[in-house]
Amino acid sequence: MGTVTKDIEVDVPISVAYNQWTQFESFPAFMSGVNSITQLDDRKLHWEVSVGGVDREFDADIVEQHPDERIAWRSTGEILQIDDMQISKDLSEFKRLIESNGFESGKWRGEIPRADDGLGR
Repeated sequence: MGTVTKDIEVDVPISVAYNQWTQFESFPAFMSGVNSITQLDDRKLHWEVSVGGVDREFDADIVEQHPDERIAWRSTGEILQIDDMQISKDLSEFKRLIESNGFESGKWRGEIPRADDGLGR
């Protein structure tokens, strides 16, 4: 399974950017192709997306979350072929959204420690 790691600097306090990033259900506001995300519980997300004109659904598990530092999730459904340019575009849209608002629309400050999967990850 591929790993995607991207970053972007935003001109708001880290807690504001982090708090907004925890609002998964608002991702369709800045992620093209994402129709909806439903947070089922503290760790599970259900995504509905359109990729290349094809509607798809998959689940993702939040595997690690530390306030103001990191949120990592792993798809438990189909692997989507999303290219680096699209990810960069979506992050730029997140930057525009959070900087223009200047505040987060919600937050979740819970901690989810990374579980050892037996592979040293």
